[in-house]
Amino acid sequence: MAMRDVAELGLVFAAIIAVLWLPTREQLIIGPIVLLTPLALVLARRPRLNDLGLGFRGLISSLWILPASVALGIVAILVAQNIGTFHPLYQADLAHVGGYVLWTLYQQFLLQDYFMPRLSRVLSSDAAIAVAALLFAMAHLPNLSLAVATLVWGGVSCALFRRYRNLYVLGLAQGLLGLCFAVCVPDAMHHHMRVGLGYWRYAARHPHS
Repeated sequence: MAMRDVAELGLVFAAIIAVLWLPTREQLIIGPIVLLTPLALVLARRPRLNDLGLGFRGLISSLWILPASVALGIVAILVAQNIGTFHPLYQADLAHVGGYVLWTLYQQFLLQDYFMPRLSRVLSSDAAIAVAALLFAMAHLPNLSLAVATLVWGGVSCALFRRYRNLYVLGLAQGLLGLCFAVCVPDAMHHHMRVGLGYWRYAARHPHS
């Protein structure tokens, strides 16, 4: 089982990284396959919804995370306004914002339901959280500002999931914090939240940003 877990971890993570460095056209073709493979592997074990964090378990007790995220976001926005880094959200229409929040929900699914269980079977609990956070951050390179933020959030969200086991709250919280990060940190640093090849292509198009 340990060897299978390590193999599944390595192959899926390598595939995700590879897709992030593909041109846009190839990403649109190969990306869905790579992202849906972990979903298929998780569902193949026939887990219960509560085990996945998709039931009602921990929902009420974890709701405090959302107002805490909002409060943190408000503080960050006030600071950003004070130091002059606050700016409008790039593509602030409902479709893009809603799509981003759905993406953060799926990111939490990948992190908590695919990577964490496998890491937990081959490492101690705390080591599994640390490695999961590190992998989460590495997936956001070469965007250093976003990698640092996701390193911290990756560890925090894994610890919170271990306690409450609810994906809905964590996915929404990540969406809120991500949107806040997008408007508080200059685009010149996070390049419209792009990672992989998209990060460098943004830099090439905006050499003086």
